[in-house]
Amino acid sequence: MVPFMRVVPAGSAACRSVRVRWAMAGAAAGVVAADQVSKSLILASRVTAAGTGPVMVRLLRNTGASGGIEAGHPVLVTLVGLVISLGAVVLAIRVRSRVTALCLAAVCGGAIGNLSDRVLRAPGFGRGGVIDWIHVAGGGGSFNVADLAIQFGAIAAVVAMFAAEREPRIPKAQRPAGYT
Repeated sequence: MVPFMRVVPAGSAACRSVRVRWAMAGAAAGVVAADQVSKSLILASRVTAAGTGPVMVRLLRNTGASGGIEAGHPVLVTLVGLVISLGAVVLAIRVRSRVTALCLAAVCGGAIGNLSDRVLRAPGFGRGGVIDWIHVAGGGGSFNVADLAIQFGAIAAVVAMFAAEREPRIPKAQRPAGYT
């Protein structure tokens, strides 16, 4: 076990609280909804490219991983994405910090959003392309709302893990009223 990750047995994890579980489910569902709605709007508008400046709209179907890595092997990318997603779910359920759990729930929501594209979009099950539509000029690549949730959620989770490691642990009996 890596000490700074504060991964603990399921009985003492942050998500044992019903409120935290609902918040995690809401965060993941919110990311999936925002991702799928934004992709549907872009596809419905039939815009392939629009805007000038540092951030533009440019519609792409990415069959590879982030940045088009392994674009020729969409089934492999789908399976690897599924394994990583399941790992993120397990970690989100077992971490001690509520903030870390919520950040990992956003990562899970992003992964579900992209996996749903791979499974449900043409050309077929496990071979579909992820709809990327946000383009950053200057070689920044193209991405979508799910990719943003994955990247920022993962960075925030790591920061939260390190911050939780620095916080002194106060025994439950010594906590002031209202301390959570």
